[in-house]
This record gives sequence, structure tokens and C-alpha cells, in this order.
Amino acid sequence: MASRRLTIISVIARRLIAALPAAGFGLASGHVRRTAFARAWRQAFEDLGPAFIKLGQLISVRPDEFSDELVTEMRSMQDAVPAVPASVIRNVIRSEFACDPEDLWATFDDVPLASASIAQVHRATLAQAYKPVWGEELPAGTALAIKVVRPGAAEAIRADVAIARSLAERVARMRVARRFDPVALLDEFAATVDRELDLRVEGRFADRFTFDFRDDPKVVAPRIVWPRTTARVLTMEFMTGWRLSEIDVAKANGVDCYALAVHGATAFMRQVFEYGRYHADLHPANLFVTPDNTIAYLDFGIVGYLTPEERMNITQVMAALVYRDPDRALTYSAKLGVNVPPDRVEPVRAGLGELLDGTFRPDGTRDFAHFGLGFLKLLGQHGVQIPSGYGLLIKSLATVEGVARALYPEIDIVETAKPFTTRILGKAMGDPARLNERMPAAIRAALREIVA
Repeated sequence: MASRRLTIISVIARRLIAALPAAGFGLASGHVRRTAFARAWRQAFEDLGPAFIKLGQLISVRPDEFSDELVTEMRSMQDAVPAVPASVIRNVIRSEFACDPEDLWATFDDVPLASASIAQVHRATLAQAYKPVWGEELPAGTALAIKVVRPGAAEAIRADVAIARSLAERVARMRVARRFDPVALLDEFAATVDRELDLRVEGRFADRFTFDFRDDPKVVAPRIVWPRTTARVLTMEFMTGWRLSEIDVAKANGVDCYALAVHGATAFMRQVFEYGRYHADLHPANLFVTPDNTIAYLDFGIVGYLTPEERMNITQVMAALVYRDPDRALTYSAKLGVNVPPDRVEPVRAGLGELLDGTFRPDGTRDFAHFGLGFLKLLGQHGVQIPSGYGLLIKSLATVEGVARALYPEIDIVETAKPFTTRILGKAMGDPARLNERMPAAIRAALREIVA
């Protein structure tokens, strides 16, 4: 571990030193300097492999804690790595099932469909009909995607996470850590990686997603073949269609972009506000669309969860956006764990008011990303640490808005959320425990005058 620690420090130092000329040796303008060093950090993380690539992806969704330049660079992090030989993948499968791939599936393609830092995906076909936990039966011959954890990936990633955490403890004592808690970030990262390394977790969420949307044939997830699934091998239905990153091809094949945008955004709001669990990694490569406008969700490695109380508080934050009410946004953000120090409340409220005023576009629709990501950044500028779950949800909502607007620029995801938030507020209206909370301040004051 000592040699790996030295390697990590050396790679980072080499990349940062190489960035000095582009940064004007520290004399360039702030943006130029930050961009040069952000690029160096991204290159170093890519050099260091799977654990750091995943860490970079986590940084990319934390605009409250890191500079715009670093967040932008980390969003371009490449998680495509050279494929491991088929013989190695076959050995992983043999170690899990004590037999060859051909004994498990009718066919198995040695050429991978995709290769990422943690796992590699191969195509296969189902040998005999299988009835999944939810959904219709998969007939024999069904195309399958086999996701296999790369050998040694789990051990290497966990070792690197341990080293990174020890380095984070040192960073925590530095002045730079005032805006964020590096140890908490690494602990969050470790928990996320542990879930991703056990493919059964992804399979269980895909099953739950299929159950949640059992009444909507236009929103699907791959069905899981559990007898052929372990912690290191996931067997799932192969989804055909186009990734949303290939939307021009989808349009050329007659996909209705308006219907897709509205249905996709509505499906996400249903996950958040109705079920309290949502796909939290919805970039265009994780969404498929078929010629009949069915949306397929892929890769459930990152999932967010919300309690009923949290859903209520998020609903109130959305209402604050609609009514341009910074006090409401601060009140209910506090209930979600966003604690603004007393001496920072006024400047945060003022900044939030400006954000809310800038949320409405000329066409009357609302720009949630402007509000949500701007709010996170504003809080970070004032030294307010953001609970990871709150930050993850806002990032996810902003991402969904971006994907939907790429399909249909006039969509308003706040309006899309209205049927769900209205139901939540309606239930709260019938809750006596919330009576005082929902009563306007003026009425409460009047009542106090009456009984005084």
C-alpha cells in the first residue's frame, strides 16, 4: 500500500507541475488558472484508474463544493478502458458458477459490448424461457447483456479508497477544506463504490423499478435473470434502441421527441415524489428509446432515496421556486439538513432572491438547473455544507431537465412535477400536525392578537 500511495502522490504532482505553464505559473487570470489545474486533476484521476475515475464522477455532481472549472472537467471524465481478454472474463464466470458460459447461456459473445472501470458487458442469449420476478416471461433465445466485474477491480478500488481517505484526513486540516468536508466526501464515495461492486444491488433496484412502473408499458428497465446472477455477474435483458446521446438518429427514425421529453420527465418525478427512490445517474448514455417511444432506464448503480418527510420538504422548495419565495426555500432546505449560519442568512437570502428572479425564462417556463445548481453554488460560497442526498437530488433534477430540454426545449419540469407535488401538499393539508406550519404568518399573528 505504501508504494501505491507514493504512486498516487507522484501522478498527481506530475500532472499539476505539467499544468504550470498553462496556468501562467500562477499568474494567469483566475479562470485560466483554475481551468489548467482542473484539467490536470482530471488527467491525473484518469491515469490512476477505476477508483479515481469514480471519485471524479462524484466531484462532477458537487458544484456546491468545487469550482465550476473542476466540475466541468470531471463531467468529461472518460470511464472507457481497454477491454480485458475474453479468457479472463470467462474465468470470472467459471469461478462464480463452476461451469463455462456455454453451460449458462445458449450463446456467449467473447467480443465485449462495452468496457468500463468496474465491469465489462458481453452479449449472450437465453437458453430456456425464464419468468422474471416482475414483468412478462422472457422466451428462449432472448438477447441478454452479461455484466461482469473485472477481476481484481474490487480489491484495487477498495485499497485506493482507503489511501484516498487517509489523504483526505490530511486535507481536512488545511485551509482549502473550509468549504467542504473531504473525509465525509470519501466516506460517501466508499459507500457508493461498495454498492456498485455488488451487481446484485443494481439487479434488485432494476426489479423494483419494473414493479413500480408495471402499469406503464412505456417506461421499462432490463429484466433480471436471477439464476444467472451473482455479486460479480449480472444477467439482464438486452435493451434495443438508441441511447439519448444518439438522439439525432432516434429523430431520423421517427421518435416523437415531445412525447418522450414529457413522459421521461414525468417518470422521473414519479420516482422522486411517489416512490422516494430514483435513478441518480441519468446521463443520456443511461437512457434508451425505442421506435415506439418506450423509455428504457439502464445502469442502476447509483440510486437516491427520500423519506416521506424529505419529499414533503422538497415539494416546499419547489413551491418556493414557483412563488419566488427565498424564505420558504431556506426554511425547508434547513429541514433537509442545510444549516446556514446566522451571520450568513441575510446574504444567502439576498443571493437566493436573485436566483429566483432569474429562474423564469422569456417564454415563461422555469429553469430549474439555474435555480438548483445556483443554490448549491451559493451555499458553497458561504461555507455551508450540503447533505449529500440533497445535492444528489438537485443534480439529478437538473440533469433530467437538461435531457428533456434537449428533446423539447420548451418543457418546464417544475410544471411536470405539479401533479405529484399537489398530491403531497394535499395530504399535508389533512394532517393536523402540520396545521400551524401551513397557516400563513399573517393569520397566526391575527390569532395571537385575538387571544392576547
